[in-house]
Amino acid sequence: MNAGELCNREVVYAYRDTRLDEAARLMRERHVGSLVVVVDRLSERVPVGILTDRDIVVAVVAKQLDARTLTAGEVMSRELAIVRDVDSIADALRLMRERGIRRLPVLTHSGALAGILTLDDLLGLVAQELGEFARAITRERVRETQARGA
Repeated sequence: MNAGELCNREVVYAYRDTRLDEAARLMRERHVGSLVVVVDRLSERVPVGILTDRDIVVAVVAKQLDARTLTAGEVMSRELAIVRDVDSIADALRLMRERGIRRLPVLTHSGALAGILTLDDLLGLVAQELGEFARAITRERVRETQARGA
């Protein structure tokens, strides 16, 4: 499985000039903790940063700044870590661990935004795989009991 297969293709995004109060409202309405900040390039959206709820709290609320006077582009994290849709899940997890991040925009071969991969997505996959291990063990016990008649 690769990043493109696991990622969420319905990405909530904003533009650099989106006011922070609007970005926060969008996060609340869509129940997300981050927005991918994009620019339009031809008919594609290209990520240029990511804005998290934590960014807003630490950079704006804690400093008692007015979110109506700041934009996503002024507060977003510009050192954007990304993965390509063909990159492996192992590579994505390694990048998350190395950078200490929980979200990765997933890009197409042309650099357009294809989706977002989150630590929650990866945990869900691991939980599913662990469930398969447990079912295999259970099935082995059932098979052995049937074979031996005990």
